[in-house]
Amino acid sequence: MLRDLADAGLLDGDALTVTGLSMGVNVATAECWNREVIRPLAEPMQPAGSGTAVLHGNLAPGGAVVKQSAASPGLLRHTGRAVVFDTPEAYHEVCDDPDLDIAADDVIVIRGAGPRGYPGMPEVANVPIPTKLLRAGVTDMVRICDGRMSGTGYGTVVLHVAPESAVGGPLAFVRTGDSVTLDIAARALTLDVDDDEIERRRAAWKPPEPVHGTGYGWLYTQHVLQADQGADFDFLVGSRGPAVPRESH
Repeated sequence: MLRDLADAGLLDGDALTVTGLSMGVNVATAECWNREVIRPLAEPMQPAGSGTAVLHGNLAPGGAVVKQSAASPGLLRHTGRAVVFDTPEAYHEVCDDPDLDIAADDVIVIRGAGPRGYPGMPEVANVPIPTKLLRAGVTDMVRICDGRMSGTGYGTVVLHVAPESAVGGPLAFVRTGDSVTLDIAARALTLDVDDDEIERRRAAWKPPEPVHGTGYGWLYTQHVLQADQGADFDFLVGSRGPAVPRESH
């Protein structure tokens, strides 16, 4: 695979690797033994750009991620009514309710699951479809969350929304009934509310109470960076290098 990427000019062949040689040198003689497993670039299994997409917009100024190869074709561009839940638990408490006010065209918004808000950005973004809709034959809906999910996730799920709601990201200002537009081809995630209204909501917003007041939990929530910055500690940025100063085993 790396040889194919290098031959197509899509790989930095001069990048040094742990072998002491460049990436280009390492893969120069690599052979593909089964083109059904590693398809040629000219014969992809899916259209170009069908993998992971990074979205931006007034709902995700720092970006959001969607696995478009797992999304339903009919939802790649979708506008729907937001149905908002402040925590994953709040959604799970009602998702089996047959009287839940939700329709197949709605957009499920779950916040409070980011690096600081949960805390820890857990793998909770890929919530199930409400039971009443599953029973009606609905197999996918647009779901938006500032949490995380694994690479094996399925469905039209937008995750890693940054900044997260707990730090005052726009996800905090979405209200049930708002219109939200997902446009994967345009790499856009938009809250269809005018800027003045968003600013009014921002001015009235109050951050949630911290989960931890002392110890490591407090340290984490005070210093963790956002998803688009790697959810690392801010005080570690630029302070680490590759050197191993002493024997490590």
